[in-house]
This record gives sequence, structure tokens and C-alpha cells, in this order.
Amino acid sequence: MIKTMTGEWTRRRFFAGLAAAGVAGCFVQRGEPALAQTVLSSDEAIRELIAGNERFVAGNITSFPEDLKILKAKTVDKQEPFVSVLACADSRIPVELIFDQTIGHIFVSRVAGNMVTPEIVASLEYGVAVLGTKAILVMGHTGCGAIAAAIQAKEVPGQISVLYQHLMPAIAGAHGDISLAVKMNAAYQAKLLSESSTVIAKAIKDGGVKVVSGSYDLGTGRVTLSA
Repeated sequence: MIKTMTGEWTRRRFFAGLAAAGVAGCFVQRGEPALAQTVLSSDEAIRELIAGNERFVAGNITSFPEDLKILKAKTVDKQEPFVSVLACADSRIPVELIFDQTIGHIFVSRVAGNMVTPEIVASLEYGVAVLGTKAILVMGHTGCGAIAAAIQAKEVPGQISVLYQHLMPAIAGAHGDISLAVKMNAAYQAKLLSESSTVIAKAIKDGGVKVVSGSYDLGTGRVTLSA
């Protein structure tokens, strides 16, 4: 079980703690908690992601002109995402682009193997508790190097092997099938996130927040949610 922030933390105490640590400024300007930019439900937030991915697959991206409008309007004082995404650090997974979303729409956390660690939990808790995101997608992808490395469990340089301890429990039943392991890992990490975080677990119970998993296909560009 991952040790995370206690459920007793209110938004004010959470934000004050970040400010004291000197990191609040990287999330919200002027010390003001941002509100969710829409009133989407968790189901609507997920549907918007998938609709954006369909536009991406079809080559009908609409977000770039909106990016310019936002920059011109100088909306730099706060962030107002409607959804959070935990994705792999792989450079071929530009999260906002594949969901055809503009600046400030997705609260993105990325780490090799899209795995849940205390730092990732803290980030996603912030998205839910302070920014008001209504859904979290844990997204794996085809050809994931972190998953392949964990399956092979070969000696690697530096700190890379630290990834294994977070991935091995998720992929133990894949029996070397990387494609299956990618899906199993995303589902496992989503479940772990839902259960290990008191903040997110409470938001699921009381606020209708949803945590789902899925996989991005590097070849087709399509995101498929797990059943």
C-alpha cells in the first residue's frame, strides 16, 4: 500500500502546504485555487477525451487555433483542467495532441510505465482536490519500453531498475506478452490509484469522480478504454 496524504487535509491546508514548500506557484498563480473550467460530469469528461482522440485519428485537430486564442488572452493566472491523465514518459505520447485538447484542459502526469508512485499520487490528488478534475485516465501504450524491460528484468544502468518494483506486480500474469502486459499494467495502476489514495477514494465515493484505464496504439493513434 502506498502511503499518501491523509483524507483529513482540506483544500486550504493542502494548498497552504504546497505554498510552504515553495511549489504552489508551479500550479496556480496568485495563491488562488483554480476551479474546474467546465461542469462536466466524470462520464462527460471521459467522452470528451475520446471524442478528441477520434478527431486526432481522423486528422481533424481543432485545438491549435484555440491554443493561440488562449495565449493571446493571456490566461496565465490559473489552470482549469477538466480531466487528469497519467501517461508514460515515452516521447511518442503527446497527451494533449492525441486528445485534441488545448492549453489547460488536461492535468498531465507522466512517468515511464505510467505507474503509480507516491509522487504521482500526490500530483493526481492535487488535480482532484484543488483543481476539481472529474476523471482520471491511466493510459498505457503499445510497444512500451518500460514494460518490456520489466518483463525481461535484465540488468540496466543507473536507477532504471527502480521501475521494476512498481511494474512487476501488475504484469506477473502476462507471461511475457507485452501487449497484454501493457493493458494489465494500466488497469492495475488505475485500481491502485483508486484504493491507495484516501483523497481520490473519497472523491470517487462522494463526488462522482471516475478512474479508468486504457491504451494508446502508436500505429493507429487510437485510444481504447479498458472494459
